[in-house]
Amino acid sequence: MEKEVQNATRSTVTALAALSSNNDLDEKVHNENLDQSHSSNSASSKYPFDTPTVKTVVNTNHSNDLESGQETSSIQEESAEDANIVSWDGQSDPENPMNWPSWRRWVLINLVGFITLMAGLSSSMFAPGVPALMAEFHSDNSTLASFVVTVFVLGFATGPLLFAPLSELYGRTIVQHSGCIGFVIFSVACALSTSLNMLIGMRLLQGIFAAVPLTNGGAIVADMIRQEKRGFAMAMLTLGVLMGPVIGPVTGGFLAAAKGWRWVFWLIAIVMGFLTILCFIFWKESYAPIILARKAAHLRKQTGNQALRSKYDIGLSPRAHLKRGIGRAVKMLLFSPIVLALSVYMGLIYAYFYLLFTTFTPIFEENYHFPPSTVGLSYLGVGVGFLIGQASFARLGDIILKKCAVRFGKGDLKPEYRLPLCCLGSVFVPIALFWYGWSVVGHMHWLVPIVGTGLIGLGNALIFIAIQAYVVDAFTLYAASALAANTLTRSVMAAVLPLAGPKMYKALGLGWGNSLLAFLALAMIPVPCLLMVHGEKMRMWNVEKMKNL
Repeated sequence: MEKEVQNATRSTVTALAALSSNNDLDEKVHNENLDQSHSSNSASSKYPFDTPTVKTVVNTNHSNDLESGQETSSIQEESAEDANIVSWDGQSDPENPMNWPSWRRWVLINLVGFITLMAGLSSSMFAPGVPALMAEFHSDNSTLASFVVTVFVLGFATGPLLFAPLSELYGRTIVQHSGCIGFVIFSVACALSTSLNMLIGMRLLQGIFAAVPLTNGGAIVADMIRQEKRGFAMAMLTLGVLMGPVIGPVTGGFLAAAKGWRWVFWLIAIVMGFLTILCFIFWKESYAPIILARKAAHLRKQTGNQALRSKYDIGLSPRAHLKRGIGRAVKMLLFSPIVLALSVYMGLIYAYFYLLFTTFTPIFEENYHFPPSTVGLSYLGVGVGFLIGQASFARLGDIILKKCAVRFGKGDLKPEYRLPLCCLGSVFVPIALFWYGWSVVGHMHWLVPIVGTGLIGLGNALIFIAIQAYVVDAFTLYAASALAANTLTRSVMAAVLPLAGPKMYKALGLGWGNSLLAFLALAMIPVPCLLMVHGEKMRMWNVEKMKNL
């Protein structure tokens, strides 16, 4: 099995290199793999979207290999020239999303990026208005005051479990439109809430529909961007996820003070309404199985040949597909050590991000005497760190992938070569936590702890983008479900762990409280490093259990 996977990977890279730009590094990868492919008998590809012209045979026993991102068969493959198999019309088929004009692909990626930014803003933009909200509804329950903010993140956790399988069954378009419309509707409902309980319920539903771009985003990149160029696209896409929670408290503080907390939701609804209109104008289906299924249906109607079928068609009814897909994300967490390890690690780092946010306002107001109107500016250190991390991955991610492929992988573009920057980010996080905590305890200038928070943002960004890119590369066809598993774990941890922050800091103080978090982060450094070395073997674990998911 492992030999077959390696051969399949080499065949994939050969196709990738043949379609890539003619720079020296790509030429070297291409030449090496041409030599290797002469002795390879593999007829399948590890990344089906990256080799759109490869003809594969539909699995007759409905088994699949989720780790390789394509269907597998227990019987010998039929000839690639099977006239009943509907695939792409050559390497340059304009219907293949990989061959779409750059402007169309980047319009979709930017639309998802902006919607993701609005989702990130919604998670924290409302927070500065909570005191006014609690006064309006005559409540002094501090638990409810926190929950009305964090319940949105719980929506992030539950939404992907439904929307990921729906996007793999009905395509990205209908799910994207449904998510945008729901996001707008429940943002308006939040603005019109007449009680605290109503607001909490609407915030939960708002978070569920706002989770669509988090689930769909990476999958859309997998649909349209070849592996050797995905690093830049993933960096652009995740900018909103990372920057939204930083920009939110700053803008939300000024808006809530000037217009009241309800206008935070009105603004979100107005901007999302505009983005929804743009989606209806410019969106085009990008999921290859759906495009080929529609093509097969058209050809059956045109030719009368009812045996025609898409190369991705495994003969399941929509109901059976949905039943299988709904549990796929959870089963990935249970049976794939890769998904579990990276989801827990990202969840921990993401929870640190929200946990530290609970300390910024009291620290910079009480220790550094920032006025309430400008205390939100203390979040900008994290934002600058995020921007540096995002720009670094955009510039270096694909370069490192190709260099590692030449130096270590004999030309194979393995998903594990996305992880070096993740390892670097994992070192920044504990350093930043020590820096931030003890600089405040030592009453150093206010700029010193803000620099520490910037390092936290830098490490968080490198880890977040690298893991997202790794998951997309490793689970191309089922990227939506793999990202849903990741989002589920990350969102639950980000919603729950910060609730323990006040008690922890009260018991240990900011110095030792942050040190405890730093020691835990130090213990997690080996996770991405070990996966970088052994990830390829681990992706083959539990293959039998992951069949028929």
